[in-house]
Amino acid sequence: MTSRLQISVALAALLPITASLAGCQPPHPAGQLVVASKSTLTSVDPVDVTTVGGLQLLSAVGDPLYAADAEGKIQPRLATALPELSVDGLTATIPLRQGVLFHDGSRFDAEAMVFSLERFRSLAKLGYLLDDRISSVQASGPYELKLQLKRPYSALTALLSSISLTPLSPTAYRQHRSTSLANRFVGTGPYRLASSTPQKQTLLPFERYWGPPARNQGIHLVTLSNSTALFGALVSGEVDVLTSSGMDSDQQRTLAQRARQGQLVEAIGPAGEIGYLTLLSDRPPFNQTLLRQAVALSLDRPLISERVSYGIREPLRSLVPPPLAGSEPPAWPAYNPRRARQLFRQAGYCQGQRLTLPLTFRSNVPADKLFALTWKAQLQRDLGDCVALEISGVESTTAYRQVADGAFPMVFFDWSADYPDPDIYLAPMLACSQAQGDQCLKGNAAAAGSFWSAPGLQAQLEASEQVEGPERLPLLQLLQRRTAAGAAYIPVWQVAPRAWAQPQLQRPVFDGSGRLQLQSLSVR
Repeated sequence: MTSRLQISVALAALLPITASLAGCQPPHPAGQLVVASKSTLTSVDPVDVTTVGGLQLLSAVGDPLYAADAEGKIQPRLATALPELSVDGLTATIPLRQGVLFHDGSRFDAEAMVFSLERFRSLAKLGYLLDDRISSVQASGPYELKLQLKRPYSALTALLSSISLTPLSPTAYRQHRSTSLANRFVGTGPYRLASSTPQKQTLLPFERYWGPPARNQGIHLVTLSNSTALFGALVSGEVDVLTSSGMDSDQQRTLAQRARQGQLVEAIGPAGEIGYLTLLSDRPPFNQTLLRQAVALSLDRPLISERVSYGIREPLRSLVPPPLAGSEPPAWPAYNPRRARQLFRQAGYCQGQRLTLPLTFRSNVPADKLFALTWKAQLQRDLGDCVALEISGVESTTAYRQVADGAFPMVFFDWSADYPDPDIYLAPMLACSQAQGDQCLKGNAAAAGSFWSAPGLQAQLEASEQVEGPERLPLLQLLQRRTAAGAAYIPVWQVAPRAWAQPQLQRPVFDGSGRLQLQSLSVR
């Protein structure tokens, strides 16, 4: 258990003051706020950032071309209008906002946007976001951007709302065109990055910002090592706002109760994170579709949700979380132990022989371990004569590194989308550039660890990417039904981001991508 004194010492080391937080000096200058999370940042360069905390930071110090509002509708930001597409859908022309300055005082224009996109394509861990879609970018005018697409892509505007694609100052990054700049950021956002360490980033309002100014005098983003320390820091008043990323479910429940009693202010954003199982479909035992379908029927999601998170993590039977298109009706079957038993029997089990289901979970993610233990007990209770769950934990970085090698027969992961569109959930798991029957030999499905595909699936995925509106919906639903029948992926739950603020603050606001709008935080 982390003590109040330990919390004070930790925060005092993070904040630039000469006295401890218990002293008479305020922990930060008047009008500045402390926002705490469990997200350590080793780099603030968009080419490196992949975590929730990193994307949260970028959304405060950078601007995207487009952004999803609170209702999920894409709106222009550094662009002044939606992309204008050529007749064949392969060329997109985007007008850019004038009068925008980078934090170093240099001018934002089309050349700066080209520089940033090309740098992202060549360096970024998420460079596939562009490489899979865009063949070239160019400045067709001082404030006009032209993108050449590899094929028509209906989610282009949503893709360009990714904060990872925020423009950077070519002047500041001239020496870092081909290398990362880990501890410095020079963009166009409402805040400038005044200082940065892995445990603390100080953001100060950018006085020459083109848009509405921040409603506070600055933000200190601080990291504490565990959920107990975060909880204690908020309850004691030593931080102003706390985000839910990395928080244990029991403490989230307690904070929600305090909010209902008026002791805190709570906000809930759109669910952008999903938790799901990946089954290795090209090797025993899960090379049998029958067995994978039996596993999908063996999952009591409502029970698991309640036992693991008190219902905070909502049961999910779709790879695409609601309310995005294609999420309804749910494609994956509900819990049905009777039907699961029938399938296990067809495969030769439940009659004196039990199947061992090997499950790997991320050992450093508490909810993963709780999921594994809960599911193991549920299977023992309901299908113990048929199957036994054998669980083992692996640190997350090891799991991510080894999954593409087919190291895990069944593994539990989560996925957080960087922009609100069904394609960002489906393509990373289903896209396959080289398939043979039901096997994906090369592509995202292999990299994701399932190695599963189906005849015509890639063509259907590409077709869903080229239409929008009512025409797109049946294609998305078909993709989900086929993926559910293949059962190489099994969705388990969805997670909505939460934030809690001290009662004297306005209710925090999330954007349509599930990120906290730091510039809107203010005292009532």
